[in-house]
Amino acid sequence: MSDLLRAPAEIKYAEELEWLESIDDGPKPFSWRLSPKMVRLFILGSERSDGLDREISQKWYGDRSFVERSIVTLASDRGLLLIGDPGTGKSWLAELLSAAICRNSTLVVQGTAGTTEDHIKYSWNVSMVIAKGQSRESMIPSPIMTAMESGAIGRFEELTRSTSDVQDALISILSEKYISVPELDSEGIVFAKPGFSIIATANSRDRGVNDLSSALKRRFNFVRIPVVTNKKSEVEIVRFRTEELLRRHQIELEVPPTLLDVLLQSFADLRASAAAAGSDDEKLESALSTAEQIGVLEDAVLHSNFFGERALTARTLASSLVGSLARREPEDLAILNKYLHGVVEPRSKEEGGSWPEFLEGGRDAIATLS
Repeated sequence: MSDLLRAPAEIKYAEELEWLESIDDGPKPFSWRLSPKMVRLFILGSERSDGLDREISQKWYGDRSFVERSIVTLASDRGLLLIGDPGTGKSWLAELLSAAICRNSTLVVQGTAGTTEDHIKYSWNVSMVIAKGQSRESMIPSPIMTAMESGAIGRFEELTRSTSDVQDALISILSEKYISVPELDSEGIVFAKPGFSIIATANSRDRGVNDLSSALKRRFNFVRIPVVTNKKSEVEIVRFRTEELLRRHQIELEVPPTLLDVLLQSFADLRASAAAAGSDDEKLESALSTAEQIGVLEDAVLHSNFFGERALTARTLASSLVGSLARREPEDLAILNKYLHGVVEPRSKEEGGSWPEFLEGGRDAIATLS
């Protein structure tokens, strides 16, 4: 795993998955590797009441009802659509579900304006076609077709960013559970095996890009993933991801709890400001999600390790926050400047602590970018 920049969940947690499978005596739908209860336990972590001989770490932070509904959907014949704001953990939940159910989370199609039907059905190895003609050997199956043939979970990221033609092609796959290959005669249909399903994700901020048709919507069960606003959950998520980062980069650097509080409070303040804004021009372009908090902290940690004093400071954290969130100029810089003067400056005078240094670092970063 050390040779991989980012190991998929089934490799990263391989030992844990093997152990859970060895003790799992619950009923398993289709060809699932784990029972629904064990899938939930793998994702949400174990509790003392589970009576296990070892602790299973929590990997996704959110309401357990979202996980349970997702698992139940995948045990049915309907697709699963995870929808929510950017950075709410939709893709990570999809990866964990796939890893636990079929031990393969890499059968992924990325939805973009350039995604075509070939990406979700099949294409051809041109050189083999010229040499031997069209056959199953010269056909290149898509990740979705591979999932169908193996009875596994196929994933489709950013469904609403793909064109209507691609979305329409999914309708027959989800309803008929086969792909027709008219170029082949005797092997002209590829049928899905039991256990096949699709997990799609959609960004709720991309609602107007390529709306889903009512026919496609009927083939999915929707699970809406909200932005995490509970401070305790946010702390756990950010700490979990930061510890992963430090291990991956082999960095020995402590993140002081006081600076973590400053980061969380800053995002909470900016979200409240965005909620009260009268127009989009008065809001940061950033979604201010938990994932973006992690991005800000990651930037600050790496900068401190490589260019600082190998210790995270409030000044570096403020600089990373401004640099990460100021995407439009001058609108975002003006919003951040207003926040520093209207909220952080009074707080630094009243509470002290890390806030004065955070204020100074933010001002310097804005002055540099202005």
